[in-house]
Amino acid sequence: MKNKTVLQNGFLIFLGIGLFFLLMDLLGLASKNYLRFLNAFIVLYGIHKTIKHNYLKGKMDYFENLFSGFITGVFGVFLGIIGLIFFIYLKGGESYLTTLSDTFFFVGKINIIQYCGVLFFEGVASSLIGAFVLMQFYGDVAISHKY
Repeated sequence: MKNKTVLQNGFLIFLGIGLFFLLMDLLGLASKNYLRFLNAFIVLYGIHKTIKHNYLKGKMDYFENLFSGFITGVFGVFLGIIGLIFFIYLKGGESYLTTLSDTFFFVGKINIIQYCGVLFFEGVASSLIGAFVLMQFYGDVAISHKY
């Protein structure tokens, strides 16, 4: 990748999601499904930082900024899924997965790869929707160099 901002913000998404879920696990809130939706704000924040940086650097092409934001989200989600796989294995593997998969997304017995695959595709879809929504905002707002 020639744009290191995409990589930096993708890594920031990974750190944010990782810390958020570690904190939820430490506080015993990992089973609260509604709290898991808050990670969308972490992904949106990273995508927003990339798009804002592009505008501040004079990159005004809609599709270039949309793609940069999307790739930022996908990179962060990909790293997050890799981290989740390691975390699941550290916590006990398939036996720990049964406590995680007790949500409305999954029914029946699944394995780690199926669980993480579904979460990855959900993250990719969220990244695309998030990048598109943020680009709609930036299409109407002139970016100031003050922030």
